[in-house]
Amino acid sequence: MAPKKPNKPDLRLVAESEVYDLMRPPATTAERVKRLQAEARALALEEVEALERLLVEAAAKAREIAAGGDAYPVGAREIASRLAEDLPMKAETIKAIVSRQP
Repeated sequence: MAPKKPNKPDLRLVAESEVYDLMRPPATTAERVKRLQAEARALALEEVEALERLLVEAAAKAREIAAGGDAYPVGAREIASRLAEDLPMKAETIKAIVSRQP
């Protein structure tokens, strides 16, 4: 019977469609900086996309309040009405900005 080899964890990180072996140190500091910057950009993109989704949800809620009639205070309905018009445009602007990123 062959001796068992100790199991070594296979730790990898996916960044920009590349598999990075975390057990292997980067060849240079510049490579490490490049990898960390790519990770930061990916995380920032996720956050911006989450903001876009929240703006769309807020616009839907604002439409409900604007159309809610006398149950809501007049000032709140007016602000909600303006937000219902503005937020979708803001979300589309963010989507356009994100789509232009490399």
